[in-house]
Amino acid sequence: MSKRPEHQAPPELFYNEDEARKYTQNSRIIDIQAQMTERCIELLVLPEDTPCLLLDIGCGSGLSGAVLEENGHLWIGLDISPAMLDVALERETEGDLVLADMGDGLPFKPGSFDGAVSVSALQWLFNADKKSHQPVKRLYKFFSSLYASLSRTARAVFQFYPENENQLELLTSQAMKAGFYGGVVIDYPNSAKAKKFFLVLMTGGSAPLPKALGVDEEDSSLQVKYAKREASKGARGKPLKNTRAWLLEKKERRRKQGKETKPDTKYTGRKRSGRF
Repeated sequence: MSKRPEHQAPPELFYNEDEARKYTQNSRIIDIQAQMTERCIELLVLPEDTPCLLLDIGCGSGLSGAVLEENGHLWIGLDISPAMLDVALERETEGDLVLADMGDGLPFKPGSFDGAVSVSALQWLFNADKKSHQPVKRLYKFFSSLYASLSRTARAVFQFYPENENQLELLTSQAMKAGFYGGVVIDYPNSAKAKKFFLVLMTGGSAPLPKALGVDEEDSSLQVKYAKREASKGARGKPLKNTRAWLLEKKERRRKQGKETKPDTKYTGRKRSGRF
């Protein structure tokens, strides 16, 4: 069994010049990358016939960016590997490229993007490649900065390779803590070869998760389990971000600190209509 790339070296070292070129010239990888990106776009549920500005996280040499372009979208790519981005530049990809470690947080203005996609990058955040790396903190920093950089109707979709259920738990809990709704969609859960995991995150409130491919209704229990995390969050003592309970708790803290705080009313925490 081949060793997972993230167990061999930090990403910026693993994807060196040779590896970056091999990766980009491998027709099987190109096909898989294209299929995964198409599925991510499907799960984003973007408005029809509208070019969107999308963030490609772990964009590598721009293989997924090419698919975003084919679908009529603009994109900005972020990756930790200089060698991968060099190949992307050589290939003259249309997207702007940013060299950055997603675990350090994303360097974009609030509300910049209409959506985000990521193919095979998220699992690298479970690594602790440096003494200062704490996966839980890096995950939270990543998700909270991603939440900020998305518009309030946007979704983010990650295709990733979890090693175990603990990683699924950790991902969803940190994403929900950062303000997202959503969960894990597992395509073809009963197939060893075709099984694929997608973390589908929503900014604008809870909505049903998209239906997984290759499943019967009774097969989707794992997805429902992760999707329901936000519903049970309050029961564990910490109210979900931006709910009425969360706002009241925040206002109470401000009062205890002696800060000027508006009085609580029946309108506190009520969602405003988009008409104003």
